Amino acid sequence: MLPEDLQKKVRLIEIGTRRLIDDVLSGNYRTHFKGQGLTFSDHRVYVPGDDVRHIDWKASARTKEPLVKKYEEERELNVFLVIDLSGSGGFGSKEKLKSEVIAEISALLASAANLTGDKIGALIFAGEVEKIVAPKKGRGHVMRIVRDILTHRAASKGTNLAGALDTTYRIMKHAGIVFVLSDFLAEGYSKSLKRLARKHEVVAVRVGDGREWDVPEMGSVFVVDPETGEEGLMDTRSYRFRTWLSGFKKKMNDDLKNLFRSGRIEELRIDSREDYADAVVRFFRARSSKTKRA
Repeated sequence: MLPEDLQKKVRLIEIGTRRLIDDVLSGNYRTHFKGQGLTFSDHRVYVPGDDVRHIDWKASARTKEPLVKKYEEERELNVFLVIDLSGSGGFGSKEKLKSEVIAEISALLASAANLTGDKIGALIFAGEVEKIVAPKKGRGHVMRIVRDILTHRAASKGTNLAGALDTTYRIMKHAGIVFVLSDFLAEGYSKSLKRLARKHEVVAVRVGDGREWDVPEMGSVFVVDPETGEEGLMDTRSYRFRTWLSGFKKKMNDDLKNLFRSGRIEELRIDSREDYADAVVRFFRARSSKTKRA
């Protein structure tokens, strides 16, 4: 049984996401992604320009005229959420921590997928994969995922994003949609992410907090790495530190931009200090417009 405060939070998330989906998101979600395959629906007479590989020779022999198979796109998808609940998600400069925003966006995406009849699964990780929920349908299943995310406390240190992506690649047998919800403060995962994107549509939901990089000049401060527990002193006024911080931030952003572009991975950037719902809606609307133009 969930504690009262968590039960209330689950209800609030469900109410808030339901309203958003009913108002603006569900239609854009439906047009955002294509089905995972094609299914035969009927025959029609061959016309010049049709792909000859689609000719049904047996049916053509019976009717004495060339017939091609008509196909309809399958609507049902497997939607999978790869959720980073590592120590760096414990940062938050406003009302919510990054990990809380990741949890609520996961609930929003799961609810949108459920309304369209898609199967939803999830993988929660930190320093290692800590929980896997197999894809299923239904409101009860979605609420189970939401509760699992809200109640989960990482048992491992670090951020093994590569391991989480490799596990997702192994367990998702059919092509689907993979949302990777993380701050991407990890190393050595680029090959794993690109490999996953060759098999599935991948959306990188990058959740950050601008204040993470806004370090005030306070002199020497005692710092603790939330993922490794490593401790040390840092001189926040030194030119060397501030130059390193600026350079590290720029390199990380440039590397991620290049990785997403080369891997054909869509990026949805979220700042935990702002209204993430607006950002999600803008993303789906923009993507729906592209899909219609294509």
